[in-house]
Amino acid sequence: MSDQPRVEIYTKEDCPYCEKAKDLFDSKGIEYEEYNVTGDDDRFEEMVERANGRKTAPEVFIDDELIGGWDDTSALNETGELDEKLGIADDSDDEIVEHRKLIIAGTGIAGLTAAIYAGRANNEPLVIEGDEPGGQLTLTTDVANYPGFPEGIGGPELVNNMKEQAKQFGADLKNGIIESVDDSQRPFRVELTNGDVYTADAVIAASGASARTLDIPGEDELMGYGLSTCATCDGAFFRGEDMLVVGGGDAAMEEATFLTKFADTVYIAHRREEFRAEDYWVDRVQEKVEEGEIEIMKNTELIEVHGSQEEGVDYVTLVENEKGHPTDRLDDPETNEFEFDVGAVFLAIGHTPNTEYLEDTGVEMDDEGYLETQGGDGGGQTETAVPGIFGAGDVVDYHYQQAVTAAGMGSKAALDADEYLEDLERADSSAEEAEPAAADD
Repeated sequence: MSDQPRVEIYTKEDCPYCEKAKDLFDSKGIEYEEYNVTGDDDRFEEMVERANGRKTAPEVFIDDELIGGWDDTSALNETGELDEKLGIADDSDDEIVEHRKLIIAGTGIAGLTAAIYAGRANNEPLVIEGDEPGGQLTLTTDVANYPGFPEGIGGPELVNNMKEQAKQFGADLKNGIIESVDDSQRPFRVELTNGDVYTADAVIAASGASARTLDIPGEDELMGYGLSTCATCDGAFFRGEDMLVVGGGDAAMEEATFLTKFADTVYIAHRREEFRAEDYWVDRVQEKVEEGEIEIMKNTELIEVHGSQEEGVDYVTLVENEKGHPTDRLDDPETNEFEFDVGAVFLAIGHTPNTEYLEDTGVEMDDEGYLETQGGDGGGQTETAVPGIFGAGDVVDYHYQQAVTAAGMGSKAALDADEYLEDLERADSSAEEAEPAAADD
């Protein structure tokens, strides 16, 4: 019988973060008991009681100790504490685990496309999954604009298909998060948050971006207790409630549309007059408005969430000003502050690039942390200021941010990396051939 601790995971259907949690334990070879709470009121109440009132999934327990949701579990995995709790911690001290020709950071669309191309080029890439395996697309229930799928395809399904394709071409996927890249030496030294160290001749940064939060009163206390950044994960837990979606882009429109399956009424609060979302999503939302399922609150911002961990979200405080951006106009007498009753709040306000691990390198970034690459025409468009480090996807692209553009950039990065590796190999071969000649008298 296994001596491993008992791992329990409460999950629900259509929950991408639940899949991430299960994938994490699967990657570690850890067995677990799964309790699906969908349609099972007793299991749901059991989860809420054991999770101290949290109404979100997944909820992870190790030997009856509450670990928490995906964010909590992922954070423990970053520090290595999760492996300690599981009894599988590696005590090796800063030893080089392995040298690879190419390491790819991220398993979103950009990273997986790069892995497919790099595998086909026999560069045997090692792909580090990051703290959001599969990237943002795993949170998308319906990808309707990816070429080749006239009926649409689920985000998790598309990502899983690409993972299998990458593996078929020789890519190795590893669960982990890159802590730092040392570009003061060659090959590059790549250290993970769990202490594992790899070396690599080239690195592709395709680590994507993470959901932003507002940093407002009530946010930290109520995240997971009625406040969420993932409607597909948590929307069903608040069936029959009025729900508030904050944002004005594609993600906000998609989440609002999805939530109409569960909510009494969905409200969208957007700080401007015009939405940033593409017409497709605006039109779908407008249909729901006409059906009475969605109400739009323009030039409105959320400034506080009220409630408790025991009772969840009770109400919110909003501000509105017809000129837009009301939090910039709090002293304006035309700015109206008011309380609004909702039972759940979903934030869909954009993302921050995951590039912290490159901050101590010579890679150049803009003020928000997006990588600056060469761009332009011809080869080398994904090169950064550090030869051998390339950027692709949402770590570079703050404008388009589409699955298909991420895939295109991933293929470019793999091709650029392949050319770099070939040049490196030719240079090494030339140096080896020159050494005996230099020794002749």
